[in-house]
Amino acid sequence: MGETTTIRISRDTHARVTRLAAERHETIDETVSSAIRALRQDAMGRDLAADLTAEESAWLDADAG
Repeated sequence: MGETTTIRISRDTHARVTRLAAERHETIDETVSSAIRALRQDAMGRDLAADLTAEESAWLDADAG
């Protein structure tokens, strides 16, 4: 795992993460890393699903040559 640090979370959140890690047969670090990746993917999906701005539409509609 390399270097570590401490983050402050509620006891309830700690218990939920610990339980989830156990269910997934992972370390807490692996579970938190997976959760962060999933959150980033969710944000990317929302960005990709959003309507294009006028500038983006104009760029896509521009003559390529």
